[in-house]
Amino acid sequence: MDPINLFTIGFTKKTAEEFFTKLRYSGASRIIDIRLNNVSQLAGFAKKNDLIFFLREINGMGYVHMPELAPTKEILEAFKKNKGDWQIYEEQFLELMAQRGIEHTIDKTILDSSCLLCSEKEPHQCHRRLVAEYLNQKWDEIIQVQHLM
Repeated sequence: MDPINLFTIGFTKKTAEEFFTKLRYSGASRIIDIRLNNVSQLAGFAKKNDLIFFLREINGMGYVHMPELAPTKEILEAFKKNKGDWQIYEEQFLELMAQRGIEHTIDKTILDSSCLLCSEKEPHQCHRRLVAEYLNQKWDEIIQVQHLM
């Protein structure tokens, strides 16, 4: 069985040109938006309706919002607003993914050639990396992950 090719990207500290160019040359065919809040971001090009338009017009890409792959407001606020510990955030988020049973509810075919989107610039302290690693551990199929920096 061929591996699932999955990309990840964050939009923070990227210009629209950098963001859409990285996506264009990645080979990804759609964005899977895994942000809890996808309408009031600082970068205007990353707001849901604008993003859908730009992805289609600039890159010919599709868009899917999957909030079931986002942290809860409580988990996110404890980490972001209260300057929480990454290890605690990671444990809570992975427990949430297990509770939601995402490995049973996510269609594997939608992930192939897709790119997980969130706001964090780098993947090391970001839930997009955690989602990819979680599914890689739970599924028999190999997921080849490439983080677009």
